[in-house]
Amino acid sequence: MVDASALASRARNIGRGFAVTAAAGAAAGLATAGYGLWEKNQFVVREESLPIMPPGFGTFRILHLSDIHFVPGQHRKAQWLSSLAELEPDLVVNTGDNLSHAKAVDPLLKALAPLLEFPGVFVPGSNDYYAPTLKNPASYLVGPSKAQKEPVELDWPRLRAYFGMSGWVDLTNRAQSLVLNRLRFDFSGVDDPHLGLERYAGWPRGTKGRDADPHLRVAVIHAPYQRVLDHFTEDGADLLLAGHTHGGQICIPGYGALVSNCDLPTWRAKGLHDWESGGHSTPVNVSGGIGTSRFAPVRIACRPEAVLLTLTPRA
Repeated sequence: MVDASALASRARNIGRGFAVTAAAGAAAGLATAGYGLWEKNQFVVREESLPIMPPGFGTFRILHLSDIHFVPGQHRKAQWLSSLAELEPDLVVNTGDNLSHAKAVDPLLKALAPLLEFPGVFVPGSNDYYAPTLKNPASYLVGPSKAQKEPVELDWPRLRAYFGMSGWVDLTNRAQSLVLNRLRFDFSGVDDPHLGLERYAGWPRGTKGRDADPHLRVAVIHAPYQRVLDHFTEDGADLLLAGHTHGGQICIPGYGALVSNCDLPTWRAKGLHDWESGGHSTPVNVSGGIGTSRFAPVRIACRPEAVLLTLTPRA
């Protein structure tokens, strides 16, 4: 005969076990979320060195900024951005996604004011044009994020104009040469490939037939889709600079990024790597980014970063 009291006791024990497991899971989830909120403000400068300067020229330092995703009230981020001027770079490269809020332009410009004193170039990302929206984070696991059906426009024209008036060069589907520290830099940039807006302008006119003169070709991109990396690698770029991926944003320690939000392999979602295409090889630096969408304000095992890239002479 079945002992009813024993069955009841067993049921209570099983129930308590489920409750303990659920409570432990909830606690772990809260701890992870709390850590992610903390890590998103642990700003770092990743330093890299690359021997691509022509012989006879000294070192050249590029400060690479990307994916700031500024929101009003982000005082710690603003202070850190301003402090980057203390690095005294020779050039600032901004690879887009500066905004994450309709009222972010003025506080962002205030934060960037010290850096706007240095030479710079820039291209836009999708979150310069349009405000982010609330999404299911799991959707990124099945492929890159999709264009919004009814996007909220941001004041990119004013931000773009201010960058230009401050002396930063707009490389949105354009090319331009700059002489910096006595060396000719040939820049070519594209509009955001994530929105399918890229159009290739080639290298600056007036440099054709002048390859014997010392120069460096630098391509500037927001989203590092393979088609764009292939194009610039095959077209003779000496360096590719991109952002967009947030380094994966939520990574697994010891493994790395789960997503890149484009067709770039996840192991390339952050860092300095060589890209090969058509028999050519070009170094590409993918920034892990500085911010997050304001609807997903966490980072895990992926600290926000600016990149200080020191170019040294070739051997």
